[in-house]
Amino acid sequence: MKIALERVNEDYLFQATNPNGHQILLDNKSKTSGEVQGISPMELLLMGVAGCSSIDIVAILNKQKINPTSLKMEVEGLRHEGAVPALFYQIEIAIYLEGDFSAGKAKRAAQLSFDKYCSVSKTLEPTAKINHRIILNGEAI
Repeated sequence: MKIALERVNEDYLFQATNPNGHQILLDNKSKTSGEVQGISPMELLLMGVAGCSSIDIVAILNKQKINPTSLKMEVEGLRHEGAVPALFYQIEIAIYLEGDFSAGKAKRAAQLSFDKYCSVSKTLEPTAKINHRIILNGEAI
């Protein structure tokens, strides 16, 4: 796995590109002047957790011939403010699923993702407690 990163302006804006040409802008959200034009690296980590586990959950359900009609996530990372580095110590994830399948299957797919398959959450696990909750068809399970 390899990415390229290039500085875009004379401020903190960078463009990261993967081998397929997909790009993302990164910026310093705590800068004191100028407009923030990209995602902070720590926000990108949280997006990585959401993306990785979402892919896992859909793949696990698809193996059971289940395709959720909707999957959304909200991820909140709590950091040691004032510390350098300011690591995440806790990550809270709300998984919103919709579709015609049981709560047990939704729980099992999420549990497998976080316990076994999601490389991003497993990478963060040594420094952050990762909690998740599932809302299936509008009801917390």
